[in-house]
Amino acid sequence: MTIVGPSTPLTEDEVACIRADFPILQQEVNGRPLAYLDSGATAERPVQVLDAERRFLEHDNAAVHRGAHTLAALSTDAYEDARATVAGFIGAASPREVVWTSNATDALNLVAYGFANASRGRGGAAAGRFRLAPGDEIVVTEAEHHANLVPWQEVAATTGATLRWVPVADDGTWTAADAAAVITDRTKVVAFAHVSNVTGMVAPVAEVVALAHAKGALVVLDACQSAPHRPVDVGALGVDFAAFSGHKMLGPNGIGVLWGRADLLDALPPFRTGGSMITTVMMESSEYMPAPERFEAGTQPVSQAVALAEAVRYLQRLGMEQVRAHEEHLAQRMLDGLADVPGVRVVGPPAGVPRSGLVAFDVDGVHAHDVAQYLDAEGIAVRSGHHCAQPLHRRLGLVASTRASTYVYTTESDVDRFVRAVGEIRGYFGAEGDEGAGAR
Repeated sequence: MTIVGPSTPLTEDEVACIRADFPILQQEVNGRPLAYLDSGATAERPVQVLDAERRFLEHDNAAVHRGAHTLAALSTDAYEDARATVAGFIGAASPREVVWTSNATDALNLVAYGFANASRGRGGAAAGRFRLAPGDEIVVTEAEHHANLVPWQEVAATTGATLRWVPVADDGTWTAADAAAVITDRTKVVAFAHVSNVTGMVAPVAEVVALAHAKGALVVLDACQSAPHRPVDVGALGVDFAAFSGHKMLGPNGIGVLWGRADLLDALPPFRTGGSMITTVMMESSEYMPAPERFEAGTQPVSQAVALAEAVRYLQRLGMEQVRAHEEHLAQRMLDGLADVPGVRVVGPPAGVPRSGLVAFDVDGVHAHDVAQYLDAEGIAVRSGHHCAQPLHRRLGLVASTRASTYVYTTESDVDRFVRAVGEIRGYFGAEGDEGAGAR
């Protein structure tokens, strides 16, 4: 269906039409209709995406960029058409700025280890801007997903650079002013999430980019929680690299995207080496292709790329501004409902500050895993744990939290069921009247 329109939440009828495209949502769980509120972890897939991958595998499947037979040509065309579709979706200047990876974690590692390889002397003079040494600094935030923290820890350990981080406030958020206090003349790279997977905070990208570029630093953006849920134009954002995953945006597992400015990708030393990414191989040395092929060694996820492109087209038909408005509306409905539930602490931006369509919270006296299991018994799927953000949870004084996340197929009814069930949890576990005792 095509919905593109003003920046208003989807209507009840529009969401009903969308839900009809998702077979998995038509089932019951534990005897109750499924309310899937875990799209921040992985999104469900519409029949259009499932069918696109199946059609490719049934009719066009072959190795890409190899062979002169008809199926090889068809598969290569489909593979590169998918790249062009994704490039257009994120405002890339050219399809060659889009690199296929196995997921966003892989994409972020590709960039980080490119810095490490350049620091070892790989890549020649062109890679000089990626080289790190003792005295240089890498800046992240205390709110990062481990995928955008651990690789930079490793790069710092390998190169002798210092890892610094922007601290978060008591609610888990940070500001451009906080970043300005950490970014210095020694900063060489600044890496942060566009949208936090715990707090839902939308980062001040433009301000941080300006701060970083003023110091000559490069900016790496984790767009996992933004690209599926709101308009993302990498050119307008001004970042140097961005990464996101297919499975969080109605697409398949096993494929992710690294976007980078063409001049940077052509200069960045590759992370993996082998077939398909070379021009010349001799026994003593090899020469590499320009981007994006230089980063796509070996057999590629072709059917997954085709399916991801179909997921992009599905989202484009809905309109990303309307997707954003729908999710933000649902998040506010969650926040309003949880505000009336005693003993519930929501983390993230205060009232009135924009956030994405996810809400993480703590139920006093009840562990997050018990919260999630109670909700599951009611047919409501949420995420519990530290959400691959242990430092952030530690700063918040939590071992774990429960996270409910929305998407295009989420209804107001899903949210209302969720709020009602959360209101029953403390009574069920005998934790009422125990405010302040802590579930942690």
